[in-house]
Amino acid sequence: MVFKPNYNQQRAERNRLKQAKKDAKLRDRDEVATRRKLEQDASPPEPPESEEPKET
Repeated sequence: MVFKPNYNQQRAERNRLKQAKKDAKLRDRDEVATRRKLEQDASPPEPPESEEPKET
C-alpha cells in the first residue's frame, strides 16, 4: 500500500520546529544580554577625564 501524506501532521511538525528554533534564538539573545549587563555592572566605573593639561 502506498503511503498517503498527512498534510496537517506535516504542517504541525514544521510549526513545532519553527517555534523551537525561535525559542532557542530568543533564549540565546537573552543570555547574551544578561551576560553583557552583568559585565557592565561588575566593571568599576571609569574615573572621569581630568581637564588639566598633561606636562610633557
